[in-house]
Amino acid sequence: MLKAALRQILEFLDCRLLPLVSRARGLASAYYLLLNPRFGREHRAITAGRLEYWRRMTTTQRSSPLLRRNVHRLEKGLVMQPRQPVFATDYIGETVDAFLAALAQGSLEAGELRWARDVLDRYFATVGEHAAIRGARERFGLCSRGSLGDAGACTPRPQRAIARARVSYEDFLALCRQRRSVRWFLDRPVPRELVLRALTAAAEAPSACNRQPFLFRYLDAASAASKVAGISMGTTGYAHNISALVVVLGDLSCYPEERDRHVVYVDAALAAMQFMLALETLGLSSCPINWPDVERLERRMDAALQLPRHIRPVMLIAIGHADPEGGVPYSAKKPAESLLRSDDDYRP
Repeated sequence: MLKAALRQILEFLDCRLLPLVSRARGLASAYYLLLNPRFGREHRAITAGRLEYWRRMTTTQRSSPLLRRNVHRLEKGLVMQPRQPVFATDYIGETVDAFLAALAQGSLEAGELRWARDVLDRYFATVGEHAAIRGARERFGLCSRGSLGDAGACTPRPQRAIARARVSYEDFLALCRQRRSVRWFLDRPVPRELVLRALTAAAEAPSACNRQPFLFRYLDAASAASKVAGISMGTTGYAHNISALVVVLGDLSCYPEERDRHVVYVDAALAAMQFMLALETLGLSSCPINWPDVERLERRMDAALQLPRHIRPVMLIAIGHADPEGGVPYSAKKPAESLLRSDDDYRP
């Protein structure tokens, strides 16, 4: 009773402060620094991510955020219409250095190395002369790249060369309508190979500069899955029925600057949707579980999964074989007309 009364008093005072502190950036910053600590975990995660980014520049890794970003930038320059005769002079040196470091360490994923090699090959064969390019070309030309397999396959190609899927709009819409949030599952194991196949489809989702700053933590032991699912606020009454769970995680160490702090949520969400649609095609159902930023729940999740500070939960996804008799909410969707906006909608 006392706790509820205190919460009401604090909420009342908070509402009275908001008109004042929302007037200026400095007041808002002071408010969250002195009176409201709810962004504290995000601040710590971002600084930890930036620190880890710079550490990764000198340590052995399976993937390089810098190399991925810069190679993707080279690809965009190569497909530009019209293509500039000279481009990437401000970052081609660090790109080649990152490639050479990854080649020397021998830990980078083979596919990532081949992609970087092929794009750099195409770039140097295409771009004009410039002092910055000349030095990078010489360093790149001196390294041995034959061990990476056949060259040239991982480069930009015309849109007409992309294989077309035999999926009509009607088929795709039917799949989207088939996928509903299922909360009641049969007591049957979820084969790991099916999860990997769905994740293969999820990995095809677009991400900013192709950095793919997300991880999928898979829990296939029923006890662990239901326990972790129960940490969320949205699983009351059915967490015990979840026998397999994925925790989608955002990796803030993919970015050296604060401006990109929200990209992990955008990119992870894009991949998660493709993941859930792929599960449907494999005979598995899913239920995305919201993950609000609540300090006590964040602490419990950190402890349960032993997460480093730069890794943040984005959402949870329950997975399983749907119980045919289990109820599924109708969940009426908004019509497309109410979601589409034009300039006229925002004119005074």
